[in-house]
Amino acid sequence: MTGGLPIDLILFAMVAAFLVLRLRSVLGRRTGFERQPGEATPGAAVPPAAREAELPPPPQAGAAMRALPDPRSPLGQSLMRIRGVDPAFEPGAFLGGAEGAFRMIVQAFAAGDRDTLRNLLSEEAFAGFDQAISARETAGATQRTELRAIHDMAIEEAELKGTIADITVRIVSDQVNLTIAQDGSIAAGAEAVTEITDLWTFQRDLRSSDPTWRLVGTRSA
Repeated sequence: MTGGLPIDLILFAMVAAFLVLRLRSVLGRRTGFERQPGEATPGAAVPPAAREAELPPPPQAGAAMRALPDPRSPLGQSLMRIRGVDPAFEPGAFLGGAEGAFRMIVQAFAAGDRDTLRNLLSEEAFAGFDQAISARETAGATQRTELRAIHDMAIEEAELKGTIADITVRIVSDQVNLTIAQDGSIAAGAEAVTEITDLWTFQRDLRSSDPTWRLVGTRSA
């Protein structure tokens, strides 16, 4: 081996840098994507008081601004169709859950927490995350991710095919992402804070007994 970084670490750093810019923090506990015990099941009438209880608590300092579409718009009508299948669905509560899931998935990926990721991702999405984590482990590298702030959360797209709902959320955040080599040097990334805009798509079968909205796709805006 000559001087410089091993070729496998260089290749890993390129893959990790690409994924980190698109993927982001973890769940295993409830975030608003899951109905709490005693909430209505799909198809059941939901009284106003129960719907109000599902709304997330007021945003904490530094929490994201959440934008909801006009109910009269095509996007708003798509969300209403989703609610027609699952009366417990609330766009505001969904965005609160999406923000929590975003934070958790980003953190889980950086920590290599496969159990948490498996609970929050589709099989295909999990396979991509798992491959990146495995490459990192093989290279003896670690990932350091700091989610400094989430500025905006907005529903960009919504689609209902039968009972399968897909909702795409636009997420604007400030992050620091570093891949640390085995010798402690920085293999990829930098200490600088970078503003990143992601489009994450979550999916759920509204008639399923599993209440979790799982991440099925990510892309850059």
